[in-house]
Amino acid sequence: MIRLTPLIRITRTHMQTGRIARITDRGFGFIKIDGQEKDLFFHSKELVGVTFDSLREGDLMTFEVADGPKGPSAVRVSRAS
Repeated sequence: MIRLTPLIRITRTHMQTGRIARITDRGFGFIKIDGQEKDLFFHSKELVGVTFDSLREGDLMTFEVADGPKGPSAVRVSRAS
């Protein structure tokens, strides 16, 4: 029997907000959270209700933080209303 483990684990269940700090042309970007030194990685597959091409640096976003294979990342990312 093969046992699979999840690749990500949600570490904080409440939604957080931050601004798009940087967007790449490879389908991912980084979110700046006020008061934190490091930017948070996000992948375009985690976007909800918004397309990657419509994002601009400085856009206010809401998201949850998950532990990914390379450290924390933003999941369930959507535009803040």
